[in-house]
Amino acid sequence: MTHTTSNQKIHEGRNLKRFRELLGLKQDALAFELGEDWNQQKISLLEQREKIDSDILEQVAAILKIPVEAIRNFDEDKAVNIILNTFHEKAFENSFNNGTINFHPVEKIIQLHEEKIALYERMLKEKDEMMGRLERLIGGR
Repeated sequence: MTHTTSNQKIHEGRNLKRFRELLGLKQDALAFELGEDWNQQKISLLEQREKIDSDILEQVAAILKIPVEAIRNFDEDKAVNIILNTFHEKAFENSFNNGTINFHPVEKIIQLHEEKIALYERMLKEKDEMMGRLERLIGGR
């Protein structure tokens, strides 16, 4: 009997880390998005937790633009099986649409990269604004 996967507990922190890494977001960037109380080390500790507080999980899911339930219920073995089954059953069926190649996965990757670039641009803008405030504070002395 192979009931080991169904008896495994969901590790929300590890799942959060997987999604964060899949989206190409660094721990310090996630910390920045969560606010002043967060830093890279706190994100690292969060990703080690088996269970994450609902309010924090909701904030992180909103930043990553994924459903909370994706983090709560992600099971790597099930995901791999779904991907493999989908690939084998639908790969060629979905690859062509009336003789033309379907590029939706590439479009999704481009969209994710554009969102990541927008996030970094927003971070840089906020850093520049903060530096401006600090320079005004220092100059006002």
